[in-house]
Parts: sequence; structure tokens; C-alpha cells
Amino acid sequence: MPRRLAAPGPGGAQLQAILEAARHAPDHGCLLPWRFILVPQDARAALGQAFVQALLQRDPQAGPDEQARARDKAGRAPVLLLAVVDEGAADAPIAAPERWLSAGCALHGMLLMATALGYGSALTSGRALAAPALRALFALAPYERAACFLSIGTVLSRKPARQRPAPARYVTTLMAPGGGVHPWPEHDRAIPDKPSDSHSEVTTP
Repeated sequence: MPRRLAAPGPGGAQLQAILEAARHAPDHGCLLPWRFILVPQDARAALGQAFVQALLQRDPQAGPDEQARARDKAGRAPVLLLAVVDEGAADAPIAAPERWLSAGCALHGMLLMATALGYGSALTSGRALAAPALRALFALAPYERAACFLSIGTVLSRKPARQRPAPARYVTTLMAPGGGVHPWPEHDRAIPDKPSDSHSEVTTP
């Protein structure tokens, strides 16, 4: 979990605003194929133990120091939520990729709202998300998948600015039939970000 985020985190009306930002995500069929589980401080020990169990499942020889690092990840952020996606059955009329897109949009809305309120935020994932211990702790249904953790808090230190790709890196234009796909003109260069409060990490608890 992110080490750059500390107390205080959002609470009350601010946390409610962050949660409400998710409901503006596109949702084909109005399925609401995602949900969030808040992990309060008094549940962090259980989460830390689930991280340790996930570690030992991957590496039965993990020593005390490795187990302690895994356990400590559960307590770093003042506000912690698990994002859960309902993928549906294999023959569901609205396929899993659309459901994941909806969940991603919901998460992005929450990240933007957290930033607007002056907080830092981060998404973290890892192999522990699929571990039986974590799935049991959060009582996930068979078709549900743990997508990531969303952490929110006060920024202790800012990440260095980094280059973002120009549109020409990820946009092309479909030409008339037979013309193929052409690259987007390189009118601009990659623009460096300002130091960011909202960032994404990938970790393996």
C-alpha cells in the first residue's frame, strides 16, 4: 500500500462526495457490476493476516521479515477501499470487459474527486487479490473479482514529475475503405506532469 499517504484522510461529507463520484460511471444495462468495500482501522489486522496467508501460499519459506512487510501494507493508508467487479457468467449478455470498463470509470471518478478535495490517492494491486484468504475475508461471490485497493490520504511526499505520452502515441485514424489506419499527426511533444497527488502503483502484498 502507498507509503506517501498519511492521516488525515477524508471523512464525513468528503468521503461521501468521493463515493458519490463513482455513480457517474457509464454502466451498460444498469447492472452496477462493481462495488467498494471500506476497510476501517479495526479491520486492518485481519487484512494484514490475509496478506501474510497469501504470501505463504506463494512462498511457504517466507521468513518473519517478509511476513511483517506483507502485514504492514494493510495499515498504511488512512482510507482504504477494495474495488470488486462482478464479471457475470460466461454467457452473460453484457460481457466482463464492459463491466471492467465501468469499474475503471468509477475508480477514475473517485480519484479525480479525491484530488479535487486536496487528497492524494493511489490504486494498488497484486497477486494477493486472487488469494483464497483475501477472497474469504471479503466474502466475494464466485463471479466477483477483487480489482484493486483504492487508498486515500494526505500526501507526505510528492512523486517526481514524469513525461506523459503525446496523442500520437495512442491515437490513429481509420481512413476510407482500403486506406488502412494512419497515425495521428505529431503536433506536440510529451508534456511533463506537475508533481501529482493522485498516482497509481502496482504492488504485490
